[in-house]
Amino acid sequence: MFDDRRSVIIKDGRKLSFEYVPERLVHREEQMSTLKMLFRPVFEEGRSETAFVTGSVGTGKTATVKRFCADMMRYGAEKGIPLDYVIVNCRQRNTEAGVILQVLRHFDAGHPDRGFSAPEMLRTLRGLMESRKARLVIVLDEADILIKKNAVDLIYQLSRFNEEYINLSSSVSMILIAQEYILDSIDTASLSTFKRTNTIRFSKYTRDELRDIVKIRADESLFPGKIRDDAVDLIADISSEWGDARFAIDLLDKSARKGENKDEGEVTAEEVREAKAMIYSVVTESKLADLDLNHKLTLLAIARSIKDKAYITTGAAEKTYGVVCEEYNETARKHTQFWTYVQDLEKSGIITTVVRGDAEGGRTTYISLPDIPSKVLAHKLEDIIDV
Repeated sequence: MFDDRRSVIIKDGRKLSFEYVPERLVHREEQMSTLKMLFRPVFEEGRSETAFVTGSVGTGKTATVKRFCADMMRYGAEKGIPLDYVIVNCRQRNTEAGVILQVLRHFDAGHPDRGFSAPEMLRTLRGLMESRKARLVIVLDEADILIKKNAVDLIYQLSRFNEEYINLSSSVSMILIAQEYILDSIDTASLSTFKRTNTIRFSKYTRDELRDIVKIRADESLFPGKIRDDAVDLIADISSEWGDARFAIDLLDKSARKGENKDEGEVTAEEVREAKAMIYSVVTESKLADLDLNHKLTLLAIARSIKDKAYITTGAAEKTYGVVCEEYNETARKHTQFWTYVQDLEKSGIITTVVRGDAEGGRTTYISLPDIPSKVLAHKLEDIIDV
């Protein structure tokens, strides 16, 4: 079913997966620094600590916490202080018993999944921690799911877990991760221990931050020189609408796999557009058919002139527009009207424009086609116009 031909673009596809966590996470240094500050007492004083991490999808919350926990575990090993961590996805384990069971199975893979109540399993966990004299960090990812299912008591139990300890060489700390701000849904008793001020917010990534992330991930996962710089730019531009690094990495992954099937053996802007269309495209045949002739000719000129480039200047597009109008025996409109057509196409979501500085200190408008391969778009428009 799968051929055995050697990959010419992808060097290590594992580094394009969502599960992969780089050794260094760019543009999340401030959040990492805050986590280190909050959890320093875990090592220095044997205390338990808590943190609440919040931000929208794709802002690096889970990846940052995973990196932080792995770094803490490594630091503990170097200092002779046993530390372990467990990450529980509360969408998959959405009950108190389910969460505690996954924590127990981290230490005892054969622990039965039936026959024990949540308080009984907590007592078992307490005994395990006492005997191991270890420090544990429990991470509840998508913790808002637990809160919505009224499992607030588990937050209370875990946040007060250390109150019965005598031996402070053992401790249980906790990190909650959620898209929404959920601390208002936690009872006052839990909040008094959890510490509302230990909140770390993750903002959406900017376009430039996403470009850095894509470039670094491409360097790690692809063979050298196998993705064009303007393709990296295009991935960042497309993803910046949501500020979502997951979307950007998924787009890089699919673009690279599209490129594997091409003779050119590299990732260009055209592969990025193909990948974006595969994920989600706003360009439909009905939307193209509803355009009037002048807008269709303008869009055809853009599609023909952009080819496998990420961007073209409005001047280059307008020059091709004149050729296209001549081909279809139409009078090319003046520059002002052409620019109006471009603006209309941008409002419809078919193209995007961006103004950037040039070497002479001026400003140039560039047109991008993010949502559909240029060749596909050109063929569709030719078929529609020729009808």
